[in-house]
Amino acid sequence: MVVDDSRLVRVQLEDTLKGTDYEVAAYCRSGEEAIEQYAAVKPDLVTMDIIMQGMDGLDAAEIILKSNPDARIVMVSSLAYDDTFERAKAIGAKGFVDKPFHQEQLLKVFEQALS
Repeated sequence: MVVDDSRLVRVQLEDTLKGTDYEVAAYCRSGEEAIEQYAAVKPDLVTMDIIMQGMDGLDAAEIILKSNPDARIVMVSSLAYDDTFERAKAIGAKGFVDKPFHQEQLLKVFEQALS
């Protein structure tokens, strides 16, 4: 499941995943939508942007992980600050991918998150 308010990033993710074993099960444009959709979609993995209108991705990830401790959430953001990494790790995110991302980097983080 892809959570990002940028149409461009969603298209880039979809292009990056073409020809791999991964497919996009759902798109969400906000943290609130991700929380609503998670239970219905039950994705193997979630990519979560941090900066979005309304609830940010860290808060959304924290709420999803509280009710679904086995959720695998990978933060995907251009915000590469140490405190952001630390908070993502503290709430239980399984990885962090910097924007712009590359297929090798993305797939490596996905594999680590799913193992």
